[in-house]
Amino acid sequence: MVDSRQSPRLDGVYNEKFDNVDLDEILIQERLLNNYIKCLESAGPCTPDAKMLKDILPDAVLTDCTKCTEKQKIGAEKVTRHLIDNRPNDWERLEKIYDPEGTYRFKYLKSKANGNKSL
Repeated sequence: MVDSRQSPRLDGVYNEKFDNVDLDEILIQERLLNNYIKCLESAGPCTPDAKMLKDILPDAVLTDCTKCTEKQKIGAEKVTRHLIDNRPNDWERLEKIYDPEGTYRFKYLKSKANGNKSL
């Protein structure tokens, strides 16, 4: 039996555990962010949180985050903006894996050109 508090839900909304992740802390700590990126690229070990993110990410991209809570949608936008603007090489590698059509990047760049702060 799987503990639903520790596994992603691919049928309803994703685990609300992600709602309480301090994204700012991850984004400002290069070592921590690098570890998440390596996990997502299957180039390094994964913490339990990073593993859960890695499991959910393909579905979240495929469904345009329709199963995300509102906090998760805001967090996804924050991380996307940060990576595209500040770590384009990392974004490019992750995009090839999770969003090869560049859907999120195009959406972000379009909203940025229109002066919007969200995707």
